[in-house]
Amino acid sequence: MLQTLYDYFWWERLWLPVNLTWADLEDRDGRVYAKASDLYITLPLALLFLIVRYFFELYVATPLAALLNIKEKTRLRAPPNATLEHFYLTSGKQPKQVEVELLSRQSGLSGRQVERWFRRRRNQDRPSLLKKFREASWRFTFYLIAFIAGMAVIVDKPWFYDMKKVWEGYPIQSTVPSQYWYYMIELSFYWSLLFSIASDVKRKDFKEQIIHHVATIILISFSWFANYIRAGTLIMALHDSSDYLLESAKMFNYAGWKNTCNNIFIIFAIVFIITRLVILPFWILHCTLVYPLELYPAFFGYYFFNSMMGVLQLLHIFWAYLILRMAHKFITGKVKALSKPSENSEGEEAAAGGGAKSRPLANGHPILNNHHRKND
Repeated sequence: MLQTLYDYFWWERLWLPVNLTWADLEDRDGRVYAKASDLYITLPLALLFLIVRYFFELYVATPLAALLNIKEKTRLRAPPNATLEHFYLTSGKQPKQVEVELLSRQSGLSGRQVERWFRRRRNQDRPSLLKKFREASWRFTFYLIAFIAGMAVIVDKPWFYDMKKVWEGYPIQSTVPSQYWYYMIELSFYWSLLFSIASDVKRKDFKEQIIHHVATIILISFSWFANYIRAGTLIMALHDSSDYLLESAKMFNYAGWKNTCNNIFIIFAIVFIITRLVILPFWILHCTLVYPLELYPAFFGYYFFNSMMGVLQLLHIFWAYLILRMAHKFITGKVKALSKPSENSEGEEAAAGGGAKSRPLANGHPILNNHHRKND
């Protein structure tokens, strides 16, 4: 049965155009073609990425954070209380007033003490500013290097300038070492993001991030073994072109450089809109939807690849809405920074404490108006 499923999965009619077989993509005459077995290396490489990330955050990001005066702050911990802890873990992190009164009677604490306990307990679960900065630094470093490397891989290729050449000779298109390593490194990185997502900072778009990572891994893997490599390199470079800007904006935000953060975020928003809502659908998707049909009848792989591209495009529209909403608030002055004090190290305790001393600094000055919460 397993052999039957295996044979059906690799049936040429699923992944290749009519009248072509996997034998047509075997190495010959010094020409090397993509193979599914090439992707096995991405799993150990993903583990290597996690190791490199650990040392990068420890020996590069942490000292950089110290230079920018971003430090781990001691938080007031909620005192042990079995009744309140059980409610926190099973019923909710923000009890309603009626629940506060009930918990007050059960625990022997006053209502204000119960509310303070829950504030401190929520704060314990919040990621520190240093953790956020280290994550953003790692992703910024990778996305910037990946974008530069990706452009180096594709800038001298004729299909970078003429989209029709993406399909010239398809699928009998050999690969070069630069394409191989670009693919393996990108895929390994997204595997590492998926492996670490449970321990990384959990954002509001957590579910969308999982969908994005899974769709990206599927797209990269499929485009490799089905030899959509020319289109794949264009798509990966396009995505990397804006991601490093967002991560750098986060870094400046966590460092308190409000104006720098906001200016970079506006640039990021412009690049994101142009690349994800203009170039991707009207150039790249047009290239993958229209041009192949001029050469071959549609087949399952064609529908599968473009369906995954459609999922990514829907995510881009969702994120573009959030980005434009945030950019509008920057421009109109309704928000002063990417995140409010309650997302920083002291959270609600800082907000509850009040006073100028508890306010975070932005370029050396207190943030006086900071009421918007954004997924960082």
